[in-house]
Amino acid sequence: MIKHLRNVTLLLALALSFGACNKDRLQVDPVNQVLSSTYYQTELHVSEALIGAYDPVGWTMAYGQWISPVMFGEIRSDNANAGGDPSNNDQPGWQEFDDFTETNTNTVLHPLYRRSYIGINRVNSLLSNTDTSDPALSSDAVQVYLAEAKFLRAFYHFEVFRHFGPIPVITEELAPNEVNLQRNTLSEVMQQIIDDCEDAAAVLPVMPASGQEGRATKGAALALMGKAYLYWADLSGDDATKFDAAASALQEVVDLGAYELVDDLGSLYTQGTRNTTEAVFEIQHNPLYTSDWGWFEGIDGNGMIQLCGIRGLCADHPTYEAGWGFMAVTEGLYNHFLDDDHYRRDVAIASEATLEQDMIDAGLSCDPIIDATQNNPIDYTGYFQVKYQNFKAFAGTNINGGNEHLTKAQNTHYIRYADVLLMLAEALHRGSGDDGSAMAHIDAVRERAAGPGDNAGAFRTASQLMADEGMSLLDVIWYERRAEFACEGDRWTDLVRSGRAESSLFVGDGDKEGNFDDESLWLPIALEETVIANSMTTYPDASLFD
Repeated sequence: MIKHLRNVTLLLALALSFGACNKDRLQVDPVNQVLSSTYYQTELHVSEALIGAYDPVGWTMAYGQWISPVMFGEIRSDNANAGGDPSNNDQPGWQEFDDFTETNTNTVLHPLYRRSYIGINRVNSLLSNTDTSDPALSSDAVQVYLAEAKFLRAFYHFEVFRHFGPIPVITEELAPNEVNLQRNTLSEVMQQIIDDCEDAAAVLPVMPASGQEGRATKGAALALMGKAYLYWADLSGDDATKFDAAASALQEVVDLGAYELVDDLGSLYTQGTRNTTEAVFEIQHNPLYTSDWGWFEGIDGNGMIQLCGIRGLCADHPTYEAGWGFMAVTEGLYNHFLDDDHYRRDVAIASEATLEQDMIDAGLSCDPIIDATQNNPIDYTGYFQVKYQNFKAFAGTNINGGNEHLTKAQNTHYIRYADVLLMLAEALHRGSGDDGSAMAHIDAVRERAAGPGDNAGAFRTASQLMADEGMSLLDVIWYERRAEFACEGDRWTDLVRSGRAESSLFVGDGDKEGNFDDESLWLPIALEETVIANSMTTYPDASLFD
């Protein structure tokens, strides 16, 4: 029992004044501290704890480091370079990731890893301490809260797995001395993720209640399950049965009838667009100005929008404000788009030429439109991502002295319906081989890629693309995933899971060339963790994938 000095002093004085000592009077209940043993007593308690478990999902900074999941998935790939300041000393952790020179002392590793396990710990505390046999906790609402918690545990395990490989699976509240963790196998990690998703999907609603947009739903749990099965199938040697399991889960998402592709792909990335019919799971960011430069840990908005905004941009540009220039798009990504896929390319990428044309169209002038000296000379290509861009028009409200640069409201697209359709197409093709259905799902995404409006017949179908370009159906799927989700964070993990991450991707690519090896597939677990958990390996051993 915690003793508060001030109360103890008072009680001692009273005891002495009465000439007696009563030890019971020296034991006082905590008055300013919440303990797990005395919490989780009401439905409100469980709801509050769940909100706390959601909180790390939206972190774009932790422990003084930027940790955007989008940046991790793009900067290590052939889609983007680190970018930033002309000096390689700007955010050196990200520069090392870009160059494949990171070690276990990289400053970004620990925040990324800890963010997920903080979330897992909060979930486990909620699940371990909520006694549903208590009449006060037996409501349907509590059951939904617990299902959301299981989805979150799956989400956090999956996120840390995607970057570090097979990692410790934790499903119980740990005591302070239970620190000597070790990696689980691929099968153990994936089975836990899938079990949690399955349990969650059985209870979660199809759509969130009004005012609760961004909460986990049945579709989100099924989609994450399908994504986990895809990774498991690939990393365990093209296991057709797991591709079939992925297809089954993803088909359930389609059959819910709750989602549809928005008409205009570009509208997904405009300022103020949130939680559309295409959002299966969207990471929420606060539209209020709540953070300032003196409190980076309190960033509630999407900090990567400032971090990855266009560096050196003319202040007169009619649409965008300048940012810090990280996640610099490669020429290879720009050239990936076929000649008739320019609309989808322009939704994702802007060039110096297009930015200059924006100025001309607006009747403005600024020379030069881009001050190239402000950009990292190794990484600068003249191309910039614009899906997560620093728009001039910001719809938030300035409170508490917050700064708009740190509190951008644009949500992060984690799983959208186009992803469900393309994952389903891949699972059908690589599993039992239902290529007709696979191509139908691809065609739905490709029709929308032609631009707003009814484009049926105006854009080449998957079969036409195969005939015209000499592609296999799997080639078309890889083409579509890179084009559709350019600058959204899936590129590197798609390459790793499918065995396409190899040194040849980076020939001629600045500092990357020559640094890639087998260890580059996964990030090393930070020294701070392996020192404490001395059974933990820095990199996953090959035996973990058996």
